[in-house]
Amino acid sequence: MKMTLKTLPDQDCPKPGAHGLYRTAAPLLLFALSLTGCKHEAASQSAEAPPAAQVEEIGGSNLVHVDGAGRFSLVQAFTQPVRTKLQVTGSVNPDVSREIPVLSLANGRVVALHVGLGDYVHKGQLVMEVQSPDVSTAFDAYLKAVNDEHLATVTLDRDNLLYNKGAIPKSQQEAAQTGEDDAKADLIAAEQQLKILGVDKNHPSENVRIYAPTSGVITAQNVTAAGAAGITYAGAAGSLTIADLSHVWVICDVYENDLANVRVGQHADITLNAFPGKTFSGTISDIGAQLDPSLRTAKVRIQVENPQHLLRIGMFATAILQGSRAEQRTVVPATAILQLHDRSYVFQPASDGTFKRVLVTIGDSLPGNLLVVTAGVQPGQQVVNNALDLENAAEQQ
Repeated sequence: MKMTLKTLPDQDCPKPGAHGLYRTAAPLLLFALSLTGCKHEAASQSAEAPPAAQVEEIGGSNLVHVDGAGRFSLVQAFTQPVRTKLQVTGSVNPDVSREIPVLSLANGRVVALHVGLGDYVHKGQLVMEVQSPDVSTAFDAYLKAVNDEHLATVTLDRDNLLYNKGAIPKSQQEAAQTGEDDAKADLIAAEQQLKILGVDKNHPSENVRIYAPTSGVITAQNVTAAGAAGITYAGAAGSLTIADLSHVWVICDVYENDLANVRVGQHADITLNAFPGKTFSGTISDIGAQLDPSLRTAKVRIQVENPQHLLRIGMFATAILQGSRAEQRTVVPATAILQLHDRSYVFQPASDGTFKRVLVTIGDSLPGNLLVVTAGVQPGQQVVNNALDLENAAEQQ
């Protein structure tokens, strides 16, 4: 039997590996169909959930969309006259008109020092004792003046008696009277010299007692025990310096550009780091006539009452100077300001349910829970009255 082998056409014969390709493509097709089903399911679930808050960055401002926008009331920015303020820094200094040096008019050696730097002393309190040769010299002059006055008195009494009896002429009696007057003048001067040196003529001592001329704090000490004290022709700064700190100076540096806003008699509010939340009142008493050539600042002196001695010499102080004239400023309620990351914002209505968050610069606080806005909002523009409530509502959606 004869067999014939026929060759099939190419289109009728499957290519090698075709069945393997079909087996691979089928699972991929099923996986793609399953993903399509998941997408449709997720889309249906998101359609049922409430819309989330949308924040879009447009032109440097934030657009915030919230539901029920009508529940957020709006207010209008307005202008109000506000006095300008200038903030400067300085330090506490003693009032030099209330600084009194403690002087010993007798030159000598300090044998006892009863007070020290920083002590509070009362007027008339013994502060030191000085051993001085001036005391013996002055007392010697006083004793001689006493003897001369006694001799002049005796002479005058005798000449008066002789003149009344006609034994001497009138001129001799007048000469005796002049001698008596001169002796009394010398005696008074000698007594005054002892008093100036601090020596009691009835109880003389080689030591001169020095007393405090006023009450206050000792802010300078130029002498120690066993040191020299007194006044010389070269001049002396004084052994001790007592300052009345019930009134002090706050000396501040004011830049040249700000001097036009400063005047004598202007009120100033003083704050110190040592007493946060406490404000002291002061008045500008002097504006320096000379500027610092390197810093271009002038020294402005503020007088401050310090009855409780809370302000201490050298304390750092901040002074807020009230301006002499009022200027119109843009004002909004304090609740309309939102503080985020050291920045200030307000919300302005943009469209239905959408508000624009605008960066602003705020100034001073005013009575009535108001804030000055120096940039970002113009008078007449509407802002949300309570910015924090709007921000919270947007975050909760």
